[in-house]
Amino acid sequence: MLAEHDVHPIVVAPTPACAQRIVRTINRSSNVAVSLRGSDAALLPQTPSGIGRVHTPLLETLIGAGYIPVVEPTAFSIFGNRDAAVVADDVASAIGAACAAVRAIFFHRAGGITDPRTQALIDELTPAEALALAEAPDVDESLRSAMRAAALGVRGGIPAAQIVDGRVAHAAVVEVLTAHHVGTQVTGGVILAA
Repeated sequence: MLAEHDVHPIVVAPTPACAQRIVRTINRSSNVAVSLRGSDAALLPQTPSGIGRVHTPLLETLIGAGYIPVVEPTAFSIFGNRDAAVVADDVASAIGAACAAVRAIFFHRAGGITDPRTQALIDELTPAEALALAEAPDVDESLRSAMRAAALGVRGGIPAAQIVDGRVAHAAVVEVLTAHHVGTQVTGGVILAA
């Protein structure tokens, strides 16, 4: 269905084991999922400050051939014998910016960001607002990670990033195929509805 709408997803799994499960699940219905590690074609090089410049040719080749890359949250260590574990949200943000993604979706059980004063779900934020709210001491660390990654992804060139509850049926499809969003959207510009 996504291919029919010219949508070519790259999935970043929360753990290496989860990446394998996602690949198996997708491939039960269609043989299009491919699991990748940070060391595959030096996709995600590790630097002292985290993830270096994403090496995109392998991703572009797979997407061009109709495959869905499922990326493990690991970075290629030049000096080590094993890939280094990195935060999945950071991987998604880095890959999204490097591949000129139209949208990045971050999943969190909170379903978005709530206003600390009213406890209401915030519909839309700028990257600066998301980064400021991420510094609040009462924000769950995993939500803080998604907030920072969404904001930095938008600052890196992704037009819009959403934080949604992935347990909600078809939440990702709603985000990808409609102008409506079900969580909190972080955007640095104007998004026009089709």
